Amino acid sequence: MAKTQKHVYDESKVKTLSSLEHIRLRTGMYIGRIGSGAHYDDGCYILLKEIIDNAIDEFIMGHGKDVEIKIEGTRVSVRDFGRGIPLGKVVDCVSKINTGAKYNDDVFQFSVGLNGVGTKAVNALSKSFLVRSHREGQFVEASFKQGKLKGEQKGKTDGDRDGTYIEFEPDPSIFKETEFRNEHVERRLRHYSYLNAGLRLNFNGQVFQSRNGLLDLVMEDLGTDGSEPIYPPLHFSSKTLEFCFTHSNSRYGETFYSFVNGQYTSDGGTHLSAFREGLLKAVNEYSKGGYEGDDVRECMVGAVAIRLKDPMFESQTKNKLGNTEIRSELVNRVREELLHFFNRNKEVAEKILSKVEDTKVLRKELQAVKKLARDRAKAITLRIPQLKDCKAHFDKAKGKGKGTMVFITEGQSAAGSIVSCRDVHSQAIFVLKGKPLNVWDLKRDIVYKNDEMYNLMRALDIEDNLERLRYDKVILATDADVDGLHIRNLMITYFYRFFEQLVHDGHLYILETPLFRVRNKEKTIYCYSESERDVAVAQLGRNPEITRFKGLGEISPAEFKPFIGKEMRLSQVEYAAKPAAAEILSFYMGRNTPDRREYIMNNLVVPVEA
Repeated sequence: MAKTQKHVYDESKVKTLSSLEHIRLRTGMYIGRIGSGAHYDDGCYILLKEIIDNAIDEFIMGHGKDVEIKIEGTRVSVRDFGRGIPLGKVVDCVSKINTGAKYNDDVFQFSVGLNGVGTKAVNALSKSFLVRSHREGQFVEASFKQGKLKGEQKGKTDGDRDGTYIEFEPDPSIFKETEFRNEHVERRLRHYSYLNAGLRLNFNGQVFQSRNGLLDLVMEDLGTDGSEPIYPPLHFSSKTLEFCFTHSNSRYGETFYSFVNGQYTSDGGTHLSAFREGLLKAVNEYSKGGYEGDDVRECMVGAVAIRLKDPMFESQTKNKLGNTEIRSELVNRVREELLHFFNRNKEVAEKILSKVEDTKVLRKELQAVKKLARDRAKAITLRIPQLKDCKAHFDKAKGKGKGTMVFITEGQSAAGSIVSCRDVHSQAIFVLKGKPLNVWDLKRDIVYKNDEMYNLMRALDIEDNLERLRYDKVILATDADVDGLHIRNLMITYFYRFFEQLVHDGHLYILETPLFRVRNKEKTIYCYSESERDVAVAQLGRNPEITRFKGLGEISPAEFKPFIGKEMRLSQVEYAAKPAAAEILSFYMGRNTPDRREYIMNNLVVPVEA
């Protein structure tokens, strides 16, 4: 009998990595998800952000009002016209970790960048990286490959303005199949312009510049879907705090943008929660009412930005602010500024209170509907009839149940294939009884009045928030036909309309299943598109058997098992900011407008040949 091999743990197993080697080996610690460029927070945009952040820091400190950004394919260049990196420290500032001037409050009081990490991370993760600093008629240039210095030059400039030029290309060995999407780059640049009034950003010839800061952001957000503000946006601006908000009758929920030192904090943090608390206190104190936060913020569009000397973020990607010591002071400041405004602008204050009161009445009505729905559900059964549960469940806080999933299927036929071959430990199934309700133009009470919508919400346990979400992945498993695609769109609409955070946090997926099976006596190939089918036919030679799968129920359980196993193909539903997504969903899922009818006639009607 063979002896079990023992793994030796001694001094030889202990490794010391250089800082740049560590960045390449543990990329996610520095830039979050790598991704492909399809999502706003994918790694390639974080690389771009880190370089632009340094240019913004110069502007904040009063040096350089112009930044030029060019992107050709995956090659990026950024030129600012600030002070330029001190010539004797050019190489160190882009290659030695924890090197920079942002530790010095005299030089950078409100820095955006990663305090000596960001540029080094970009350098380490780039196929090629070039930095050139222009300063007082002299320049120093250094080129790198994967963080390693390849060459250095210095000399006199030809009248070039002071500033820094950086050019890089993400390393394809790390960023596989990555592309920069203009819409994500432009969104980031708009945020920079709103937060830095007077800054001029030139991206491939397109200029982004704002005169009114966050007021421009709120007005642009409203304009994306034609929403009208109930009152002119309330706008406050100082050196360290800026906020702006208004209400709209045509919106659902709340839309808030939050920023710290020019950094867009997509997950909010202390500053956003403090602003919300200060807003609520101001409204209640002025009205002497007992309103809840949802009453005040429903249908609100707003933005808040603060500047801190020592911001502490909950991750390297800086999506959420963690400074708890600022909360009390910020709450009181927001409260005081709003009370001053309400007392000076009583007409606007009354419009705000009227909207808040209307929302409170609707909330109370919804509470009654919720109670009836819960009572009805308890009377019927303690179990959710459409759910075939699994043993493990997702707990984000404790790090348990990562990878657990629930398949949302259409009908018993499709569910049968999955039930027979699923992993009962980690894979649950929720069966839709028929085509779900289109909820785009409906209010939230429909979730409680419609049994199917209500049961799905209960199955996922997402009524109030995502803290108790029972599955890591919510997967839409529909047939690959017109009806299946329609059901898929209806479900995406449901989640985006009422449970937007689920989509935002990347929990919603689409199951890709094969459209064709191509086989001969020796080999079987499953194809997910017509082009894959054609390749398979050519590969298998003469007259292979071709089967077109119209629905999930047509695939036998034994054959279906690999499609929900380790080789499962999932497409994550991409989150788009509310205004952009709302515009798309309103067109396709809203009322049957003449524009949509014309679109259908022009694009979906196939002429019948005689």
